[in-house]
Amino acid sequence: MNGGRVRLARGAIGIGISALALVLVLRQVDLARTAGVLAGAIPGWLALMVAFQLADVSLRGLRWQRLLAPIRRVALSRTFDYLLVGYLANNILPARLGELVRSHYLGDREGISRTTTLGTVVVERTVDTAVLVAIASLAILVLQVRGVVASAVLVGLALSGLLVVGLGVALVAHRLPGAGRVIAVVGRWPQVHELARRLRGGLAVASRPRTLGQAIGLSLLAWPSTVVATAAAGQSIGLELTTAQAALFAAGTALSTAIPSGPGYLGTFELAGVAIGAVLGIPAETSFALALIVHASVLVITSAGGTVAFLRIWRRSPAVVVPGMIEPSA
Repeated sequence: MNGGRVRLARGAIGIGISALALVLVLRQVDLARTAGVLAGAIPGWLALMVAFQLADVSLRGLRWQRLLAPIRRVALSRTFDYLLVGYLANNILPARLGELVRSHYLGDREGISRTTTLGTVVVERTVDTAVLVAIASLAILVLQVRGVVASAVLVGLALSGLLVVGLGVALVAHRLPGAGRVIAVVGRWPQVHELARRLRGGLAVASRPRTLGQAIGLSLLAWPSTVVATAAAGQSIGLELTTAQAALFAAGTALSTAIPSGPGYLGTFELAGVAIGAVLGIPAETSFALALIVHASVLVITSAGGTVAFLRIWRRSPAVVVPGMIEPSA
Protein backbone atom coordinates (compact mmCIF):
# COMPACT_ATOMS: atom_id res chain seq x y z
CA MET A 1 0.00 0.00 0.00
CA ASN A 2 2.76 2.44 1.05
CA GLY A 3 4.82 1.51 -2.00
CA GLY A 4 1.87 2.27 -4.26
CA ARG A 5 1.39 5.65 -2.62
CA VAL A 6 5.06 6.50 -3.03
CA ARG A 7 4.93 5.63 -6.73
CA LEU A 8 1.77 7.71 -7.18
CA ALA A 9 3.35 10.65 -5.36
CA ARG A 10 6.52 10.35 -7.44
CA GLY A 11 4.47 10.21 -10.63
CA ALA A 12 2.42 13.23 -9.62
CA ILE A 13 5.56 15.23 -8.84
CA GLY A 14 7.09 14.26 -12.19
CA ILE A 15 3.98 15.28 -14.11
CA GLY A 16 3.88 18.56 -12.19
CA ILE A 17 7.51 19.30 -13.11
CA SER A 18 6.81 18.53 -16.76
CA ALA A 19 3.77 20.82 -16.75
CA LEU A 20 5.78 23.65 -15.17
CA ALA A 21 8.59 23.18 -17.70
CA LEU A 22 6.12 23.38 -20.59
CA VAL A 23 4.62 26.57 -19.20
CA LEU A 24 8.09 28.13 -18.93
CA VAL A 25 8.89 27.14 -22.52
CA LEU A 26 5.63 28.40 -23.97
CA ARG A 27 6.12 31.76 -22.29
CA GLN A 28 9.38 32.20 -24.21
CA VAL A 29 8.39 31.16 -27.73
CA ASP A 30 6.08 32.23 -30.50
CA LEU A 31 4.30 29.02 -31.53
CA ALA A 32 3.44 30.37 -34.98
CA ARG A 33 7.11 31.03 -35.72
CA THR A 34 8.06 27.63 -34.34
CA ALA A 35 5.51 26.02 -36.65
CA GLY A 36 7.01 27.93 -39.56
CA VAL A 37 10.49 26.62 -38.72
CA LEU A 38 9.18 23.05 -38.49
CA ALA A 39 7.29 23.36 -41.77
CA GLY A 40 10.54 24.11 -43.60
CA ALA A 41 12.38 21.03 -42.34
CA ILE A 42 14.33 19.21 -45.08
CA PRO A 43 13.44 15.47 -45.26
CA GLY A 44 16.92 14.35 -46.31
CA TRP A 45 18.54 15.75 -43.17
CA LEU A 46 15.76 14.27 -41.05
CA ALA A 47 16.47 10.85 -42.56
CA LEU A 48 20.16 11.23 -41.67
CA MET A 49 19.18 12.17 -38.11
CA VAL A 50 17.05 9.05 -37.78
CA ALA A 51 19.88 6.87 -39.14
CA PHE A 52 22.29 8.07 -36.46
CA GLN A 53 19.65 7.78 -33.74
CA LEU A 54 19.18 4.14 -34.75
CA ALA A 55 22.94 3.67 -34.62
CA ASP A 56 22.94 5.14 -31.11
CA VAL A 57 20.23 2.73 -29.90
CA SER A 58 22.05 -0.21 -31.52
CA LEU A 59 25.28 0.64 -29.73
CA ARG A 60 23.42 0.89 -26.43
CA GLY A 61 21.93 -2.56 -26.93
CA LEU A 62 25.37 -3.98 -27.66
CA ARG A 63 26.77 -2.23 -24.59
CA TRP A 64 24.19 -3.83 -22.30
CA GLN A 65 24.83 -7.25 -23.82
CA ARG A 66 28.55 -6.85 -23.07
CA LEU A 67 27.75 -5.95 -19.45
CA LEU A 68 25.49 -8.98 -19.13
CA ALA A 69 28.03 -11.36 -20.69
CA PRO A 70 29.90 -12.25 -17.45
CA ILE A 71 26.57 -13.26 -15.88
CA ARG A 72 24.72 -14.93 -18.73
CA ARG A 73 25.11 -14.97 -22.48
CA VAL A 74 22.02 -13.28 -23.94
CA ALA A 75 21.46 -13.08 -27.69
CA LEU A 76 21.88 -9.54 -29.05
CA SER A 77 18.41 -9.52 -30.62
CA ARG A 78 16.85 -10.46 -27.28
CA THR A 79 18.91 -7.85 -25.44
CA PHE A 80 17.58 -5.23 -27.87
CA ASP A 81 14.03 -6.38 -27.11
CA TYR A 82 14.43 -5.89 -23.36
CA LEU A 83 16.18 -2.54 -23.84
CA LEU A 84 13.47 -1.22 -26.15
CA VAL A 85 10.70 -2.34 -23.83
CA GLY A 86 12.42 -0.36 -21.10
CA TYR A 87 12.57 2.69 -23.36
CA LEU A 88 8.89 2.26 -24.21
CA ALA A 89 8.06 2.14 -20.49
CA ASN A 90 10.08 5.32 -19.92
CA ASN A 91 7.94 6.98 -22.61
CA ILE A 92 4.68 6.17 -20.85
CA LEU A 93 5.71 6.03 -17.18
CA PRO A 94 7.25 8.78 -15.02
CA ALA A 95 10.52 8.72 -13.04
CA ARG A 96 12.49 6.42 -15.42
CA LEU A 97 10.59 3.34 -14.24
CA GLY A 98 11.52 1.75 -17.56
CA GLU A 99 14.86 0.73 -16.03
CA LEU A 100 12.95 -1.54 -13.63
CA VAL A 101 10.73 -2.81 -16.44
CA ARG A 102 13.62 -3.96 -18.65
CA SER A 103 15.36 -5.54 -15.65
CA HIS A 104 12.16 -7.43 -14.84
CA TYR A 105 11.62 -8.82 -18.33
CA LEU A 106 15.22 -9.80 -18.97
CA GLY A 107 15.49 -11.48 -15.59
CA ASP A 108 12.14 -13.20 -16.01
CA ARG A 109 12.72 -14.48 -19.56
CA GLU A 110 16.43 -15.31 -19.32
CA GLY A 111 16.51 -16.97 -15.90
CA ILE A 112 18.65 -14.31 -14.22
CA SER A 113 17.87 -12.70 -10.89
CA ARG A 114 16.03 -9.43 -11.57
CA THR A 115 18.08 -7.78 -8.85
CA THR A 116 21.33 -8.93 -10.46
CA THR A 117 20.08 -7.63 -13.79
CA LEU A 118 19.26 -4.29 -12.18
CA GLY A 119 22.86 -4.17 -10.96
CA THR A 120 24.10 -4.26 -14.57
CA VAL A 121 21.68 -1.42 -15.40
CA VAL A 122 23.18 0.64 -12.56
CA VAL A 123 26.65 0.08 -14.01
CA GLU A 124 25.39 0.99 -17.49
CA ARG A 125 23.78 4.21 -16.27
CA THR A 126 26.91 5.16 -14.31
CA VAL A 127 29.18 4.68 -17.33
CA ASP A 128 26.72 6.44 -19.62
CA THR A 129 26.38 9.44 -17.31
CA ALA A 130 30.13 9.76 -16.82
CA VAL A 131 30.79 9.80 -20.58
CA LEU A 132 27.88 12.18 -21.20
CA VAL A 133 29.07 14.66 -18.57
CA ALA A 134 32.61 14.47 -19.92
CA ILE A 135 31.33 15.43 -23.39
CA ALA A 136 29.24 18.28 -21.96
CA SER A 137 32.18 19.54 -19.89
CA LEU A 138 34.47 19.53 -22.92
CA ALA A 139 31.82 21.39 -24.93
CA ILE A 140 31.43 24.20 -22.39
CA LEU A 141 35.22 24.58 -22.26
CA VAL A 142 35.49 24.82 -26.05
CA LEU A 143 32.55 27.23 -26.30
CA GLN A 144 33.55 29.11 -23.12
CA VAL A 145 29.98 28.89 -21.88
CA ARG A 146 29.08 30.40 -18.51
CA GLY A 147 25.94 30.92 -16.50
CA VAL A 148 23.13 28.49 -15.70
CA VAL A 149 24.01 25.94 -18.39
CA ALA A 150 27.65 25.75 -17.28
CA SER A 151 26.56 25.45 -13.65
CA ALA A 152 24.16 22.63 -14.53
CA VAL A 153 26.94 20.74 -16.30
CA LEU A 154 29.25 21.22 -13.30
CA VAL A 155 26.53 19.85 -11.01
CA GLY A 156 26.24 16.90 -13.39
CA LEU A 157 29.99 16.43 -13.20
CA ALA A 158 29.85 16.34 -9.41
CA LEU A 159 26.95 13.88 -9.41
CA SER A 160 28.75 11.72 -11.95
CA GLY A 161 31.77 11.62 -9.67
CA LEU A 162 29.55 10.57 -6.77
CA LEU A 163 28.05 7.77 -8.88
CA VAL A 164 31.49 6.45 -9.78
CA VAL A 165 32.68 6.65 -6.17
CA GLY A 166 29.47 5.00 -4.96
CA LEU A 167 29.89 2.15 -7.43
CA GLY A 168 33.50 1.69 -6.34
CA VAL A 169 32.52 1.62 -2.67
CA ALA A 170 29.77 -0.93 -3.37
CA LEU A 171 32.30 -3.23 -5.03
CA VAL A 172 34.79 -3.14 -2.14
CA ALA A 173 32.33 -2.66 0.73
CA HIS A 174 32.91 -6.19 2.02
CA ARG A 175 36.62 -5.38 2.52
CA LEU A 176 36.14 -2.11 4.40
CA PRO A 177 36.71 -1.84 8.19
CA GLY A 178 33.61 -2.89 10.08
CA ALA A 179 32.14 -4.68 7.07
CA GLY A 180 31.93 -7.94 9.02
CA ARG A 181 29.72 -6.40 11.68
CA VAL A 182 27.44 -4.84 9.07
CA ILE A 183 27.13 -8.17 7.25
CA ALA A 184 26.30 -9.89 10.52
CA VAL A 185 23.55 -7.37 11.27
CA VAL A 186 22.10 -7.59 7.76
CA GLY A 187 22.25 -11.37 8.03
CA ARG A 188 19.41 -11.19 10.55
CA TRP A 189 17.14 -10.42 7.60
CA PRO A 190 17.84 -13.20 5.07
CA GLN A 191 15.76 -11.61 2.31
CA VAL A 192 17.62 -8.29 2.55
CA HIS A 193 20.95 -10.10 2.66
CA GLU A 194 20.03 -12.11 -0.45
CA LEU A 195 18.89 -9.02 -2.36
CA ALA A 196 22.14 -7.25 -1.50
CA ARG A 197 24.14 -10.28 -2.62
CA ARG A 198 22.33 -10.45 -5.94
CA LEU A 199 22.61 -6.72 -6.56
CA ARG A 200 26.33 -6.89 -5.95
CA GLY A 201 26.46 -9.77 -8.42
CA GLY A 202 25.29 -7.35 -11.12
CA LEU A 203 27.47 -4.47 -9.94
CA ALA A 204 30.50 -6.78 -9.98
CA VAL A 205 30.66 -6.65 -13.79
CA ALA A 206 32.29 -3.23 -13.30
CA SER A 207 35.24 -4.94 -11.61
CA ARG A 208 36.15 -6.70 -14.87
CA PRO A 209 38.53 -4.42 -16.81
CA ARG A 210 37.64 -5.86 -20.21
CA THR A 211 33.88 -5.62 -19.65
CA LEU A 212 34.13 -2.09 -18.25
CA GLY A 213 36.42 -1.06 -21.10
CA GLN A 214 33.94 -2.35 -23.67
CA ALA A 215 31.10 -0.44 -21.98
CA ILE A 216 33.09 2.79 -21.99
CA GLY A 217 34.20 2.28 -25.58
CA LEU A 218 30.66 1.67 -26.82
CA SER A 219 29.47 4.75 -24.89
CA LEU A 220 32.17 6.79 -26.63
CA LEU A 221 30.69 5.62 -29.94
CA ALA A 222 27.03 6.02 -28.99
CA TRP A 223 27.15 9.63 -27.84
CA PRO A 224 28.96 10.95 -30.95
CA SER A 225 26.15 9.30 -32.94
CA THR A 226 23.69 11.39 -30.93
CA VAL A 227 25.77 14.51 -31.56
CA VAL A 228 25.76 13.89 -35.33
CA ALA A 229 22.00 13.25 -35.21
CA THR A 230 21.53 16.58 -33.42
CA ALA A 231 23.66 18.40 -35.99
CA ALA A 232 21.63 16.79 -38.82
CA ALA A 233 18.39 17.89 -37.13
CA GLY A 234 19.78 21.41 -36.99
CA GLN A 235 20.68 21.33 -40.68
CA SER A 236 17.13 20.23 -41.49
CA ILE A 237 15.83 23.59 -40.26
CA GLY A 238 18.69 25.68 -41.60
CA LEU A 239 20.67 25.77 -38.35
CA GLU A 240 24.38 25.05 -38.84
CA LEU A 241 25.72 23.88 -35.51
CA THR A 242 29.42 23.40 -34.84
CA THR A 243 30.48 20.08 -33.36
CA ALA A 244 30.84 21.66 -29.91
CA GLN A 245 27.41 23.32 -30.15
CA ALA A 246 25.73 20.09 -31.25
CA ALA A 247 27.53 18.22 -28.45
CA LEU A 248 26.37 20.73 -25.82
CA PHE A 249 22.78 20.64 -27.10
CA ALA A 250 22.73 16.83 -27.22
CA ALA A 251 24.39 16.40 -23.84
CA GLY A 252 22.40 19.14 -22.13
CA THR A 253 19.02 17.85 -23.25
CA ALA A 254 20.05 14.31 -22.32
CA LEU A 255 21.10 15.42 -18.84
CA SER A 256 17.67 17.02 -18.42
CA THR A 257 16.12 13.54 -18.54
CA ALA A 258 17.68 12.88 -15.12
CA ILE A 259 15.27 15.45 -13.65
CA PRO A 260 12.13 13.77 -12.24
CA SER A 261 9.47 14.42 -14.87
CA GLY A 262 6.39 13.04 -16.53
CA PRO A 263 6.29 10.32 -19.19
CA GLY A 264 8.79 10.71 -22.03
CA TYR A 265 10.59 13.61 -20.27
CA LEU A 266 8.04 15.92 -21.87
CA GLY A 267 8.72 19.55 -21.04
CA THR A 268 12.08 19.22 -19.30
CA PHE A 269 13.75 18.17 -22.57
CA GLU A 270 12.30 21.16 -24.45
CA LEU A 271 13.10 23.61 -21.65
CA ALA A 272 16.72 22.46 -21.63
CA GLY A 273 16.86 22.87 -25.41
CA VAL A 274 15.59 26.46 -25.27
CA ALA A 275 17.96 27.32 -22.41
CA ILE A 276 20.98 25.92 -24.26
CA GLY A 277 19.87 27.63 -27.46
CA ALA A 278 19.79 30.97 -25.62
CA VAL A 279 23.39 30.47 -24.47
CA LEU A 280 24.42 29.68 -28.05
CA GLY A 281 22.61 32.72 -29.42
CA ILE A 282 19.90 30.71 -31.17
CA PRO A 283 16.39 32.21 -31.32
CA ALA A 284 14.00 30.54 -28.88
CA GLU A 285 11.65 29.41 -31.66
CA THR A 286 14.49 27.73 -33.56
CA SER A 287 15.95 25.97 -30.51
CA PHE A 288 12.44 24.88 -29.49
CA ALA A 289 11.86 23.47 -32.98
CA LEU A 290 15.20 21.63 -32.81
CA ALA A 291 14.33 20.13 -29.43
CA LEU A 292 10.90 19.07 -30.71
CA ILE A 293 12.36 17.37 -33.79
CA VAL A 294 15.01 15.44 -31.86
CA HIS A 295 12.69 14.53 -28.99
CA ALA A 296 9.76 13.48 -31.20
CA SER A 297 12.02 11.31 -33.36
CA VAL A 298 13.50 9.53 -30.33
CA LEU A 299 10.03 8.94 -28.88
CA VAL A 300 8.71 7.51 -32.15
CA ILE A 301 11.73 5.23 -32.67
CA THR A 302 11.74 3.86 -29.12
CA SER A 303 7.95 3.58 -28.87
CA ALA A 304 7.59 1.75 -32.18
CA GLY A 305 10.57 -0.48 -31.47
CA GLY A 306 9.42 -1.06 -27.90
CA THR A 307 5.93 -2.10 -29.03
CA VAL A 308 7.32 -4.68 -31.45
CA ALA A 309 9.78 -5.87 -28.79
CA PHE A 310 7.00 -6.24 -26.21
CA LEU A 311 4.99 -8.44 -28.56
CA ARG A 312 8.09 -10.60 -29.14
CA ILE A 313 8.83 -10.88 -25.43
CA TRP A 314 5.21 -11.67 -24.60
CA ARG A 315 5.47 -14.90 -26.59
CA ARG A 316 8.45 -16.11 -24.56
CA SER A 317 7.90 -18.26 -21.52
CA PRO A 318 9.51 -17.22 -18.23
CA ALA A 319 12.75 -19.05 -17.52
CA VAL A 320 13.71 -20.69 -14.26
CA VAL A 321 16.24 -18.84 -12.13
CA VAL A 322 19.01 -21.24 -11.09
CA PRO A 323 20.46 -20.24 -7.69
CA GLY A 324 24.23 -20.03 -7.59
CA MET A 325 24.57 -19.45 -11.34
CA ILE A 326 23.50 -15.85 -11.63
CA GLU A 327 26.49 -13.85 -10.46
CA PRO A 328 29.91 -13.34 -12.04
CA SER A 329 32.93 -14.08 -9.93
CA ALA A 330 34.15 -10.95 -8.14
